[in-house]
Amino acid sequence: MKIKRKRNKRSRIRGRRTCGYGSRKKHRGKGSKGGKGMAGTGKRAGQKLTWLKKYMPDYLGKRGFISHKKLKRLKQEKIITLDEIISRFYMKEENIIDLSEYKVIGKSEKIDLIKGKEIVCKDISKSSKEFLEKNGIKVVIKNV
Repeated sequence: MKIKRKRNKRSRIRGRRTCGYGSRKKHRGKGSKGGKGMAGTGKRAGQKLTWLKKYMPDYLGKRGFISHKKLKRLKQEKIITLDEIISRFYMKEENIIDLSEYKVIGKSEKIDLIKGKEIVCKDISKSSKEFLEKNGIKVVIKNV
């Protein structure tokens, strides 16, 4: 018995006007997609809506807000971690590390590199202060 081979889609489409692209206008570069890149993805993003919903579900829609006071405070507050302090100051011979503009947070395993030094800072987290004092590093909080 002879097995019938199914013709491929391309050969079946030959001779049809639009070759499977719907309207004649549709198969014409970026213009049919609504622009290049993220263009056309605004509030009325009809042409890219399915793509947006699949790959960027949080792109459209409402989000919360943050008050201007809080935003201003967050921008003003400078934060530095203990790892950053160690990487910046472990080679310096000065005994006082002046971080009077920063709030110090976090813990570090490389604390031995700055043992015997004194840290002057604007603010420090409770756990960081306990950790530093336990390892023999004096902490001075300077209110500016």
